[in-house]
Amino acid sequence: MTTDSRSSAGRRGIATLIAGALAAGGLAAAGVATLEPGAASASSHREAPLISGQPQYDNTDLYAFVSPDKPDTTTLIANFIPFEDPAGGPNFFQFADDAQYDLHIDNNGDAQDDLLLRYTFRTQTKNKKTFLYNTGVVSNLADPDLNITQTYDIELVKLKHGKAVYRSKLADDVPVAPSNVGKASMPDYNKLREQAIYKLPNGAQSFAGQADDPFFADLRVFDLLYGGNLSEVGRDTLKGYNVNSIALQVPTDMITESSKQPVVGIWSTVQRRNAQGYYEQVSRLGNPLVNEVVNPLKDKDRFNASSPAYDGQFLKNVTNPELPKLIESIYKIKAPSEPRNDLVDVFLKGVKGLNQPPYVKPAEELRLNTSIKPAASPKRLGVLDGDNAGFPNGRRLTDDVIDEALQVVEGELVGSKNDLGDAVDANDKGFGKYFPYLANPTAGSRGATAKGVSGGSDVKNQLGDALQPAGAGGMSNTSLIAASAGGGAAGIALIGAGLMWWRRMRSRVY
Repeated sequence: MTTDSRSSAGRRGIATLIAGALAAGGLAAAGVATLEPGAASASSHREAPLISGQPQYDNTDLYAFVSPDKPDTTTLIANFIPFEDPAGGPNFFQFADDAQYDLHIDNNGDAQDDLLLRYTFRTQTKNKKTFLYNTGVVSNLADPDLNITQTYDIELVKLKHGKAVYRSKLADDVPVAPSNVGKASMPDYNKLREQAIYKLPNGAQSFAGQADDPFFADLRVFDLLYGGNLSEVGRDTLKGYNVNSIALQVPTDMITESSKQPVVGIWSTVQRRNAQGYYEQVSRLGNPLVNEVVNPLKDKDRFNASSPAYDGQFLKNVTNPELPKLIESIYKIKAPSEPRNDLVDVFLKGVKGLNQPPYVKPAEELRLNTSIKPAASPKRLGVLDGDNAGFPNGRRLTDDVIDEALQVVEGELVGSKNDLGDAVDANDKGFGKYFPYLANPTAGSRGATAKGVSGGSDVKNQLGDALQPAGAGGMSNTSLIAASAGGGAAGIALIGAGLMWWRRMRSRVY
């Protein structure tokens, strides 16, 4: 945990914070008892006990922002499957076929969805007699060498008082961008990404597929809040991991109640089909970090199965949060006075005059005022730094929600000025200027290649001249097959010699 560099006061603040931490001495040990051992998680990455064992159904992050290149539209992004290792084959990462992935819109502040956009997926396998995800080089989404593919449908549901009054199919059998196996299998992955962007009616666009995880943070916060002595900060521990993303860009007037009421509340859920054939909600996400560090263990699974209309049951978790007490215990920074009505505004109602709808019913939703135009130069601290187009007014990919949440929880909005942060201020990959804005996923072939593959001779000396870099000239497929056959013959000869030696040894008398 650090302070940012917005001011000289911030620099003095970090000195005071470090001094307090060092002076605390044995307080770190005292803090051990207050940290639950099962609480290690990220921003909705493995945030609750039950969903941590069901990654295909796990919301990791939700984003909502006015599109910077198309300000008459709003972009929604929901991510799933935490900590996807790019080399996680041969069974790479897919959306679940037995799930409903939903984006909910509350456009009048009554804590009930008025609009629901539902994604459902189907998996196709061309050749079930191989273990391979792809059987050759993949040049396009329809390539026969892409052995395992997915498609999805989008359904639009309009609701009134929680009941569906209108249904419409917006898309059918749209291809999903595959997992990025590697540069040999998918030499032009960006082409595959572009082919997966689907144009919907009325200027809307949709994308589903793998992407770089846009959430950036030092997750060692769960090791006694950055090591107990501020020694564990500054490393993006999600660097190199991917997620599966659903991105949807729609005309703003499609999701708002009216031009006079431009604030929408947004959350995402996943329903999984149970053994009886019914769908049960197993995951839910609105604001970042709520079910990670606001809700205690006893409420996490219940929150994932609940709806915003019933969030009154979790109110005490917001008005009397645990995190400030932990920080006070370890670092001697006094926790703000309770009840924390400032956090109720941020997480449950929206900030008055910014993104709070009239007659709002408190509920955990990511609230966005769609009438606020995108910032020409977005600031990572959003509203805290005077940029009203950023978090907690919606959430952009570049918003530093860890730093913002730490500062707000420590009382930034009630006079306890601070510059706390984790020293990770941006994603390791840059974001795109156009939909779907997400960075391409890290490839499974990342990392250094073996010596000799691209110019040296170490590998060639061991394996023979048959080894050639992918795509290199000099040896035809026929030559490679012949070399392989020759190697096979040599192997058989060695096996035969070994058997003869074994027989002679067995006949020897000792």
